[in-house]
Amino acid sequence: MMRILLSAAAAATLLAACGDKSSTEADRTEGPAVSASEAPRNEAVDTTPTTGETTQTPGANSFTEAQARGAIESAGYAEVSALTQNEQGLWQGTAKKGGAQKAVSVDYKGAVTAQ
Repeated sequence: MMRILLSAAAAATLLAACGDKSSTEADRTEGPAVSASEAPRNEAVDTTPTTGETTQTPGANSFTEAQARGAIESAGYAEVSALTQNEQGLWQGTAKKGGAQKAVSVDYKGAVTAQ
């Protein structure tokens, strides 16, 4: 019986110590703890657009063939052929744009160029 009374007294003390949550002090939330940045701050990431580049940049390419095909199609080409990766890491194939068949390639940055 004494154990039950002590447990009830401890629970009542803990509840009283927590305070009243309906007061206006408990609702003073003013947004996130860290404000969002208006502009990207990570200068290490190159975010310059790669569309319209006139030269390909050789390098280790981590794109799959499907991703390279998607980059070519996003650049406005259709009927993309099977792509092969050359020794410089460029994905190469042929595709149609404006009715003309062209040789196209994609570098490791995703830049698409036609020859």
